[in-house]
Amino acid sequence: MASAANANVNAVRETMDVLLEISRLLNTGLDMESLSICVRLCEQGINPEALSAVIKELRKASESLKVHKRALNEPVLSYS
Repeated sequence: MASAANANVNAVRETMDVLLEISRLLNTGLDMESLSICVRLCEQGINPEALSAVIKELRKASESLKVHKRALNEPVLSYS
């Protein structure tokens, strides 16, 4: 029984390694943890295209916040 469980764990690990390599080849920017979460969400019935759209929107919002924060932290030049 333990060997069957080990075989299953190894198969899952190998599958995730292959998915991570595909993810890297496609330049998704997903790390192993993020990819694992996406896979689990898809397994639970989340639409992959909708998930992709949400990730893209979150990245845009994050980048926008970073740009805004940088703009607030830049010194203001004064011309006297």
